[in-house]
Amino acid sequence: MSQLLSYLYANPTRRNLIVLGLGVLLVPAFAPFGFAWFAPLTICGFVLALEGLDAREAAQVGFMFGFGLFAAGTWWLYISLNILGGLWPPIALLMMFCLAAIMGIFLALMAYAVTRLVPEGNIVRWLIVLPAAWTLVEWLRGWIFTGFPWLSIGYSQTDTPLAVLAPVTGIYGISWATLLCGGVLASLAIGTRRQRWAALAVAGVLVAVLVSLKPLRWTENSGRDLQVRLVQGAVSQEMKWDVAKRQPTLDLYRDLSLTDDDPDLIIWPEAAVPALPLEVSDFLLEMNAEAVSRGTQLLVGILTYNLDYGEFQNTLWAIGAEEGRYHKRHLVAFGEYFPLPDFARRWLRIMNLPSENIRPGEHNQPLLRAQGVPLAATICYEMAFGAEQLHFFPEAELMVNVSNDAWFGDSIAPHQHLQIGRMRAMETGRYLLRATNTGVTAIVSPQGAVLQNLPQFEPGVIDAVVQPYTGATPYVRAGNWLVISAMCLLVAIGALGVRRHGADRHG
Repeated sequence: MSQLLSYLYANPTRRNLIVLGLGVLLVPAFAPFGFAWFAPLTICGFVLALEGLDAREAAQVGFMFGFGLFAAGTWWLYISLNILGGLWPPIALLMMFCLAAIMGIFLALMAYAVTRLVPEGNIVRWLIVLPAAWTLVEWLRGWIFTGFPWLSIGYSQTDTPLAVLAPVTGIYGISWATLLCGGVLASLAIGTRRQRWAALAVAGVLVAVLVSLKPLRWTENSGRDLQVRLVQGAVSQEMKWDVAKRQPTLDLYRDLSLTDDDPDLIIWPEAAVPALPLEVSDFLLEMNAEAVSRGTQLLVGILTYNLDYGEFQNTLWAIGAEEGRYHKRHLVAFGEYFPLPDFARRWLRIMNLPSENIRPGEHNQPLLRAQGVPLAATICYEMAFGAEQLHFFPEAELMVNVSNDAWFGDSIAPHQHLQIGRMRAMETGRYLLRATNTGVTAIVSPQGAVLQNLPQFEPGVIDAVVQPYTGATPYVRAGNWLVISAMCLLVAIGALGVRRHGADRHG
């Protein structure tokens, strides 16, 4: 094995190309492919690639792995930037590769630090410092510069035994466990006899923890049922804001929603109504009257205008017996707001490209309700920020996410997005009701199972009975801080332990 690795990784160009390929090969571990075992295998390859490198070479390896992962895993950005957003192809490609490069820098810094802290051939690097440092990097890129938590490694494990960690540790605990598995494989591949036995012992402890957690349930059924209807209009992005298509769109949503049977809650996707409230006031009044007369709560995705600030807001508007509004809080950079100087925004306007900021909602908004059941509402991309939703709980008894994934066409993005939602359901122990414009509209159980879903790009509804859940998981109570503190402690203990052992051996 050592001779093979020496051959593969001896040449810097070949080494970087191999690691770039490993990053690309990590993508099939995520939805919609589902090859979860690719994750520990590619991580093992990455760990092995660092052996024998100095810190500068390790940083190159980290960058190439991260660049490969995000270039292949977020290629769908080209669809939203160019095909639907109208951005000039070279600029769209440049923005795509810039994002992948920035994500690569995070892993480059991690690899540089790990190589400096722990020498090669050391099990402390493989099982303690590298998994913890990588987890810290995932957490860091989830919030710095507004955050991009997409493709956190833990999401690849929604259908594996590691998923039982979700209500205890959240996504980052699962990422750490996956990275630990990669470190165990590396130890078995190149470790000494003693190191291999130590790695197997660590794997045994992890298995024991997973087995002990599997039967535990942290939340419970409230004892009542809620009849829900999720509506998928399948209105293409090219047609959505065509004024001539507005009335047919409104008629479509009304006809899909109002049938002979009356559910307790009807949910429309993000910006399902392609107009401002004043432009369709008669329609909204009609729907409100229908909802009240039928004893139904209707959640409508719509853009609203904040007169106090003179800015638009992305809103989920509750009409019917229990009115309320939720305004999207975590906005998408360069999609919903533009952190650019005035001259750059003027250029965007000249090029007929989006340039206007949407105003974020307040962080302490009251919960929406349906038949008295408190709801944790999120709009589109903000579902990826699990810690930002924890203030809803334990009061919220159901999770609702509305989205318009038409921006990503027939790509892997909507499936990745649903996988992220499945993790949120497991972390909080709640049903997730997810209504999207073109798919994937779905109902997810508190254990993360997709119970029902609609085919993409076809109009339709999901009718189902769900149960509100009460109680709080350990993750709801502690958030990310317990795991992140543990990761910091592991890095410190591992690095200091190796240095002390080295000092004792040379003293």
